[in-house]
Amino acid sequence: MSERKVLNKYYPPDFDPSKIPKLKLPKDRQYVVRLMAPFNMRCKTCGEYIYKGKKFNARKETVQNEAYLGLPIFRFYIKCTRCLAEITFKTDPENTDYTMEHGATRNFQAEKLLEEEEKRMQKEREDEELNNPMKVLENRTKDSKLEMEVLENLQELKDLNQRQAHVDFEAMLRQHRLSEEQRQKQEREEDERETAALVEAARKRRLLEDSDSEEDAPAPAAPRLALRPKPTAILDEAPKAKRKAESWERSVGTLGSRPQLSGLVVVKRTDLGCSAQEGLAPSRLSPGPMQSGKPADPAPWAPGASSLSQLGAYSDSEDSSGSN
Repeated sequence: MSERKVLNKYYPPDFDPSKIPKLKLPKDRQYVVRLMAPFNMRCKTCGEYIYKGKKFNARKETVQNEAYLGLPIFRFYIKCTRCLAEITFKTDPENTDYTMEHGATRNFQAEKLLEEEEKRMQKEREDEELNNPMKVLENRTKDSKLEMEVLENLQELKDLNQRQAHVDFEAMLRQHRLSEEQRQKQEREEDERETAALVEAARKRRLLEDSDSEEDAPAPAAPRLALRPKPTAILDEAPKAKRKAESWERSVGTLGSRPQLSGLVVVKRTDLGCSAQEGLAPSRLSPGPMQSGKPADPAPWAPGASSLSQLGAYSDSEDSSGSN
């Protein structure tokens, strides 16, 4: 069984690699690559800003007849994100950077231009000194003279500052101390004024509250003289017990005046010939006292007397008759 991933291929005995046709591709062939903008730029057509790091699907090609120390230079084609105008830039291996060709302008390039100008001037000076020894002496004399002028200007500025900006530290401390004492004194005065104002406000509020309470309070009553006890007051206290008894009897009498309690009372005749049944019959007919014959009324009924007291009177009379 053969392998799924074949690593070795079969070459027939009559295989001749020189007979394989070679693919001829143009030298300026373009490839589609994915890259990011190497610097900030602005489109010349619409003025759109393209910031560093923005991604593009660019076309890459090799620049013909340009190289640096055998290193090829590549050119990239991108399109503006707004107007789709074509922008091109290429690599700069000499300065390890990119250079703008057309379609846009590079932003924030002033510092780079200044550095390039300084490098150019330094290179020209070195070339002159290399071929002319007198130029070297002249340049050294100029440098030393310029350095002395700079030092003199600096010393003059220092002297001028010392003359114009003389500082008296003792006076400064004294003024600071006086200002601090004045500030503390002013703070104490303000605190005293605030305290006095608060005390005055509290006193006025207390006076107003006292005046309001005096207006709302009733007039004080005149002191009463102590009454002397009457000499005859003891006589008025004596009938109190009697009045209590009368009130008790009156209350009991109101309960005893009902017909249910009065029907229980039986009046006994004094006639011995009458039987007990004859005495009971009229009592059943009328609950009141007997009207026929001569009733024996041992205790006459009084309007203020109660039925219980009448019952006690009848029981006493019965006991007395039995004893007889």
